[in-house]
Amino acid sequence: MVSNFHLPPSGFGPGSQPVPEDGEDLHYLDMPAKMHTYAPQLPDIELTEDLAPAIAILDAVVAAATRVSASLIAERFDLTGLDPANRRLVAEVLREGEVSVKVRGLPPVRVQESVFAGIWRVQGAGEDWIEVAPVPAIAVTRAFEPLRRGQEVAPGPGVVNAPALWSELVDKSADAGGELHVINLTLLPHTPEDLDWLDARLGEGSSDILSRGYGNCRIRATALPRVWRVQFYNSQDQLILDTFEVTAMPEVVLAAPEDLADSAKRLNDVLEAVR
Repeated sequence: MVSNFHLPPSGFGPGSQPVPEDGEDLHYLDMPAKMHTYAPQLPDIELTEDLAPAIAILDAVVAAATRVSASLIAERFDLTGLDPANRRLVAEVLREGEVSVKVRGLPPVRVQESVFAGIWRVQGAGEDWIEVAPVPAIAVTRAFEPLRRGQEVAPGPGVVNAPALWSELVDKSADAGGELHVINLTLLPHTPEDLDWLDARLGEGSSDILSRGYGNCRIRATALPRVWRVQFYNSQDQLILDTFEVTAMPEVVLAAPEDLADSAKRLNDVLEAVR
């Protein structure tokens, strides 16, 4: 005869969990840290006629953001002719957003997205401009200039799956018109020696990118064209997704057309408030 009675699973019910007098406290996983979000902020600068050049450029940036949202053709605005006060106004209006790019090599260049997605400040030796684009061109055109060239390295002990991944990356890299291709290392079996061997073969490119939001996304160009190492970290800086992406620029970096259109509206609202 089959009985409908089942013993309760062990580890449940009264007496199964520690109580404070046992000297053991329950430990909870930390809650996620605050996510970076846009908040309107007016510049702490008194607007005078001397600051008209900065306002004129920012007005032009608003119009450009609307155009670029439709055409996706980048537009640039040179800031080198502005005096320090006008540059300071531009910096206080734009502020710093989620995405930062370091283009290493000679000359080094710093790219910073503003709080208005798709509106970027690009600075280097004797260079300073605003670029309205999904991503500034220089972050792409110089990305794979090798700081460290890939090396011919024979697979050693512990190298198991890396040669097959290398062949896949080389094949997809050569297809310049190909679609995005992703190799998800998080889901694939691999050894530390596999990653070291791939790092040696791929070398190191010039563009390093950090995208901050709900956690961080760290993106590094390799010396193999169109191949990026893309690593996602949670808000506690733990690696949760590790990939190679074969593409001109990983999508997580790009401002969408909707972002650019929204940025035009929000930047215009700020400028109207400070006039």
